[in-house]
Amino acid sequence: MVKKEVFKWIRTGQKNIELRRGRAKKGDTAVFQYGRIFLRRKIIKREEGKLTDVLREDNYKNIIPSANTLEEAINYIKKLYGQLKEYLQLLFYSVVGLEKGYLG
Repeated sequence: MVKKEVFKWIRTGQKNIELRRGRAKKGDTAVFQYGRIFLRRKIIKREEGKLTDVLREDNYKNIIPSANTLEEAINYIKKLYGQLKEYLQLLFYSVVGLEKGYLG
């Protein structure tokens, strides 16, 4: 489940890079759910590393569109996840959705 604000960014195409904890998993589709609504997006690229390696000046707006600076984006991520010591993965996905649906 994702926050309403984040789901809107994904749905409207403002956000096209997802940041997740842990090592990359196999698969070519990212699924995002808010309530009973879900979106599927085709993964087109992956990166892994520490927060300072993967969240950079050249990509932070694609991860946290409301951030005005890299520091704001880092603070937003830390509010969600707390102190991050493990590896993170970036999933670059297509803005065009593969599927939108509703759960039973």
